Amino acid sequence: MRVGAHSKARKTPMGCQLYFKAAHGYTFPMECNALLKPGVTGEKIDMVTDENTALSCGSGGLAVYATPAMAALMEGACVAALELPEGFSTVGTDLDIKHLSATPLGLKVRALGELVSVDNRALCFKVEAFDEAGKIGEGTHKRFIIENEKFMRKALSKKRPE
Repeated sequence: MRVGAHSKARKTPMGCQLYFKAAHGYTFPMECNALLKPGVTGEKIDMVTDENTALSCGSGGLAVYATPAMAALMEGACVAALELPEGFSTVGTDLDIKHLSATPLGLKVRALGELVSVDNRALCFKVEAFDEAGKIGEGTHKRFIIENEKFMRKALSKKRPE
């Protein structure tokens, strides 16, 4: 049975609760700590092309895999590890990584994200990236669970009327 999200999320003294609407029409709260368990993993794969090199991204002068591309791939692996109810998502809040080795054009890059801790709506991941020759990056990444509509409403409120 697929569970969809109700349009409320609130923080309680016991922690974060997301409200789900079940197929039968009733709603029930679920603690974030019960929904997401440490140990879940996600993976993203990329190929080094002209478009994702340091030279193309402006982060360096050589045609090797760009650090910003590796960072985005690592974040994507963390997102891939999560299964949240409809109406909820996560946003990145911190990224602490090391780019250990250069990867030339034509090689495949694979990023892995493993959820290591859940603290209410705050999530912490271990991230690693590999090319076909070995490890090229490692670090940690933090994400935060948000309610999509509320988040976008707040973000769009920054726009000034024209």
